[in-house]
Amino acid sequence: MKPREIKPEIYSVGAIDWDRRLFDSLIPLPDGTSYNSYLIKGSEKTILIDTVDPSMQDVLLNHLSELGVKSIDYVIANHAEQDHSGAIPQVLEKYPEAKVVCTPKCKGMLIDLLMIPEERFITVNDREAISLGDRTLEFVYAPWVHWPETMLTYLREDKMLFPCDFFGSHLATTDMYARDEGQVYEAAKRYYAEIMMPFRTSIQKNLEKVKGYAIDIIAPSHGPMYDKPEFILKAYHSWAFDEPKNIVVLPYVSMHGSTRKMVEYLVGALAERGVTVKQFDLAVTDIGKLAMALVDAATVVIGTPTVLVGPHPNVAYAAILANALRPNLKFISIIGSYSWGGKAVEQLAAMVPNLKVEILEPVLSKGFPKEADFKALDNLADTIAEKHKESGFA
Repeated sequence: MKPREIKPEIYSVGAIDWDRRLFDSLIPLPDGTSYNSYLIKGSEKTILIDTVDPSMQDVLLNHLSELGVKSIDYVIANHAEQDHSGAIPQVLEKYPEAKVVCTPKCKGMLIDLLMIPEERFITVNDREAISLGDRTLEFVYAPWVHWPETMLTYLREDKMLFPCDFFGSHLATTDMYARDEGQVYEAAKRYYAEIMMPFRTSIQKNLEKVKGYAIDIIAPSHGPMYDKPEFILKAYHSWAFDEPKNIVVLPYVSMHGSTRKMVEYLVGALAERGVTVKQFDLAVTDIGKLAMALVDAATVVIGTPTVLVGPHPNVAYAAILANALRPNLKFISIIGSYSWGGKAVEQLAAMVPNLKVEILEPVLSKGFPKEADFKALDNLADTIAEKHKESGFA
């Protein structure tokens, strides 16, 4: 695709990555992604906001050539992660007069990650501004969204916010702006769940910070832009501030059918009590879907068989993932089966120290579940429904 003009002398010059299906060797990308970079030609200065993943550096450089860019004064590095900063060395090589503008912490990280010479940097303070002549850029520190060095860039005259990963979505699309709101909402929620949710309290603080700015366009560094900013601002406010809902997330593995039978019974028992359940077979599930479900859930019930005295490895991975993502859960329990004994409950509980949750009585069946086990599952369903109601989630 050609570079596209957003407003007079403001261009989208990044790259769409239609075929990428895994990010950080961890995160599924069912809809690809984009690496958004923005060029602003002021009356006196020309600046580039963020770059692209190194695999797409030629796309960025070709876009700059197509626009006839002879010089760049500043490369704004909102965030040091390589999918946005990775092409900075190539841009600096092509435009030797350019300086990298970033936070002091970002400067150190870019030197470490990309070996950019120290003399190529200009560091800025929170709320500091630079003039492009007829336009003014203001820099807003936003630590832990989602790295410690992050900042946002605000173009005052055009009321445009360039927040890098904040408000982003892994979505490859030719739409310049969010038009299919259902698709964009899901992609943005997946992105929030996988990347931003561990820093929910920081997100809350930075949402409050952004409230002080008049914003007509939000131009993130992944996914489409927002010319109706309230759409994504309201979504983020809900994800970051809302209390959990009357939802149980139930990730499980079953090797020979015993745990699956318990899961099926508990799902039915919870549904009868008016509790919404989101069930995930960890042998085949998309972990992004699981992460999204955790955004709204009040309770997680983990289903596992016992494997060599501990939980199934896929279940252990899901527990570690939940611990890292730090969703706003309130309750957790464990159900499953065993043959001769084990420590699945103790081991799983030790894997989630970051979750400030109440642990509900687990239900473990010796072999295939029997009448007493189903009764215990009914009791667990009663407990969950009552806890949700008492907490105001139901």
